[in-house]
Amino acid sequence: MRNIMLTVRPFLGAISRVSLYIAGLGIIAMTCIVGWQVFGRYVLNDSPSWSEPLSLHLMSWFIMLGAAVGVRESVHLGLDIVRYAMPPSIQKIMDLISLGLILIFGIGMAYYSTLLSAGTWSATIPVLGWPGGVDFFPMIVGGAMISIFALERFIDVALGEEIAADVLVQEAA
Repeated sequence: MRNIMLTVRPFLGAISRVSLYIAGLGIIAMTCIVGWQVFGRYVLNDSPSWSEPLSLHLMSWFIMLGAAVGVRESVHLGLDIVRYAMPPSIQKIMDLISLGLILIFGIGMAYYSTLLSAGTWSATIPVLGWPGGVDFFPMIVGGAMISIFALERFIDVALGEEIAADVLVQEAA
């Protein structure tokens, strides 16, 4: 399993980096669109109708991509005070349970978002003219990525890889 992880990890790292850059570009694009909307509303007295739905769609993308990268980098919120008070064997069990729940959540989000997308595909998003199901693409992709990254971390914890990294960080401090 370690060899498989060594082979897959660079690919997942590349996906994570690309996702982070796309999320950053999405934030920049959304900021420009909202800026144009404000300029159009208050200076030109003609607010563009497409700006709000497009900026909300971009926001969905960068939130979901950022959340997936957060799972991979282990920077999501958590209450670690209880975890650190436990012996290492209990910490490992708590980590596995937490990552297992994140994995199930990501699978559920991707699955049910796919159903929602299929169910709303025949509707049209006003102003943009896109099929309604497009609104759920960020949740489908984000849920799949959250699942993949949680599985990667789950395997790392199960193999003891992440515990070794924690020990190295503590030794360096």
